Amino acid sequence: MTLVAVTLSSPLSLATKLKRRPHPKITCSSVTTQSQSAKQDLLNLISDQDRGLISQRDPAKRDAIIKAIDAMAILGRDTVTTGDSLSATWRLLWTTEKEQLFIIEKAHLLGTRAGDVLQVIDVEKKTLNNVITFPPDGVFFVRSSIEVTSSQRVNFKFTSAVLRGKSWEIPLPPFGQGWFETVYLDDDFRVVKDIRDDYLVVERAPYNWKE
Repeated sequence: MTLVAVTLSSPLSLATKLKRRPHPKITCSSVTTQSQSAKQDLLNLISDQDRGLISQRDPAKRDAIIKAIDAMAILGRDTVTTGDSLSATWRLLWTTEKEQLFIIEKAHLLGTRAGDVLQVIDVEKKTLNNVITFPPDGVFFVRSSIEVTSSQRVNFKFTSAVLRGKSWEIPLPPFGQGWFETVYLDDDFRVVKDIRDDYLVVERAPYNWKE
């Protein structure tokens, strides 16, 4: 009778021989690539929307833009967006805010047109100005005080408003308060959602607006 010897490898030696599939790693470069891709998708969607005037009459387009904004929010969810980098003059690219869009659309009825629409934020001084310009000399702006309440949320309270021309100025009473969240922020681009579920996409302006 022939005995057949069978040699069993230990579990440890087998484990060392097996090649394990490496887990995918999330690196800074991959996150940056995702952010840039999502950002470009959003910019492409809003590029021909006249700051929101067109998409407010096109629910499908509006939904597609908001979906792209939500994708940006996911990428920015663990970031702090209420620090010093929030302080800047931000210029409107797209919004769902009806009051701003109404003024932009109807400015011609007053014999003028809307120029740059701005958010001017100073975190250190705790101020926010919402500004609509009417070139060459007109401007409407609302002053607010602000308070940072979390890594992405800022509370605001309107304190006064001014309609100003070249040689005249009409003060208006303050009218409201609320909050906004900057859900994504980089060196030149910012995405915002506010208390009324309105959305705002802005770029860093190439100038600093002053009263």
